[in-house]
Amino acid sequence: MTKFLKLLPRRKTRHEAELEYLNGAVSLYDLECREREIERGRFAQF
Repeated sequence: MTKFLKLLPRRKTRHEAELEYLNGAVSLYDLECREREIERGRFAQF
């Protein structure tokens, strides 16, 4: 059973999703906007 579970993709944690989103910023302005979106609850469903 554990071999089967290893084949399934693991769901990202909220922290991982936020970091991936922040790392995608292309400028300082973009990064600041993304930080504000996270503060407002963009990843609240995780």
